[in-house]
Amino acid sequence: MSTLADDQKRAAGEAAAALVENGMTVGLGTGSTAAWFVKALGARGLDIVGVPTSLATAELAQSLGIRLGELGAITSLDLTVDGADEIGPALSLIKGGGAALLREKLVWEASKRCVVIADAEKRVATLGKFPLPIEVVAFGHETTALRICDALAECDLGIAPRLRIKDGAPVKTDGGNLIYDAACGRIEDPAQLAEALKSVTGVVDHGLFLDLADMALVGTPDGVVALEP
Repeated sequence: MSTLADDQKRAAGEAAAALVENGMTVGLGTGSTAAWFVKALGARGLDIVGVPTSLATAELAQSLGIRLGELGAITSLDLTVDGADEIGPALSLIKGGGAALLREKLVWEASKRCVVIADAEKRVATLGKFPLPIEVVAFGHETTALRICDALAECDLGIAPRLRIKDGAPVKTDGGNLIYDAACGRIEDPAQLAEALKSVTGVVDHGLFLDLADMALVGTPDGVVALEP
């Protein structure tokens, strides 16, 4: 049986798929909500080129007959649709729960328009309840984690990031990097934290997506609601 959240995710994904037109290049997000978008897009049978943000999304899109292209060969996308772990004020986001944040951000930044889709529970007054994913290179990652601690402390966040483990082993991204999660609780100044983390040697990127989303489509008990920054 589907849950209320699943129904809301599906409704948001289908609403986003309706924004796509023939001839577009479309960034395909990663995660459970983005998967509903990809499925709805496949059902429309449009002549588009999709640029996936993960191997899992690429496999799903191919199974649905969506033609794929690669970022780089395609330098500008018309639209990207992706999910989020949290949606805060002005459509500030935390992403990376699916360990695809670097590829997602690269695709987002190459897109003319970015739409985030989510269920109602993802909306928050202040970012930070969902642990912030931080992608780091595997080499010397323990020392990188110490520098991340210093960056967090600079932002008055006295916490230590934790290496993400699954099935007894560190989670590796499609690019071979590792993920640390920082349980911030509240992020009062996302821009300051984003800058501090980005300056740490060994950090590839972080899950704060700021000033990137042009619109959010949020599934609610009363239907899909469109939000703008």
